[in-house]
Amino acid sequence: MAGTKDIRLVLASASPRRRELLEGLGLSFEVHPSQVEEETFKHLPPAARVEALALAKAWSLLPKFPGCLIVGADTLVVCEGRVLGKPGSAAEAAAMLSFLSGRTHLVYTGVAVVRSPDGMARASHAVTEVTFRPLTKREIRAYVASGEPLDKAGAYGIQGRGALLVKEIKGDYFNVVGLPLVSLAELLVQFGLNIWEEMGD
Repeated sequence: MAGTKDIRLVLASASPRRRELLEGLGLSFEVHPSQVEEETFKHLPPAARVEALALAKAWSLLPKFPGCLIVGADTLVVCEGRVLGKPGSAAEAAAMLSFLSGRTHLVYTGVAVVRSPDGMARASHAVTEVTFRPLTKREIRAYVASGEPLDKAGAYGIQGRGALLVKEIKGDYFNVVGLPLVSLAELLVQFGLNIWEEMGD
């Protein structure tokens, strides 16, 4: 089996959270954000949508990185049938947080791995249930003013100050951060990269 020294891994995401999670696994990789029009996939249900977007992000880099494994990911927050992506403004972030206050929502993250030159592609997703405690208007204003919500699906980051908003979580924590590590590890094995064996090198 090839090791990470033999397999060039590329992360098709600008997310610092995803980069930090991969670094935590001890993997060697490069970061090259993809440019994919997410509106194209709005008609799909959440699970299919995050997988399709993860695949599209990975596929978009394939021509530039022959012989590489490319990892794509996408996260959505869904509450009472409403899909919440990244807020477009501070006002939209505040509205999202007000909507999530005191409610339980689902976080979907799709992860995909593609490879050239054979075009092998695999994708999966994880779902985590998150419950917010009731938030005051003052708390929402302060959190939005911190800037943390503005580049995150659902307008919060559970790994940062957003942890103070969460009452309960059921499922994969890392999925909420933006990259379900167990799902990713299972996909990488199908491409000949076993993270546990790499740890033993």
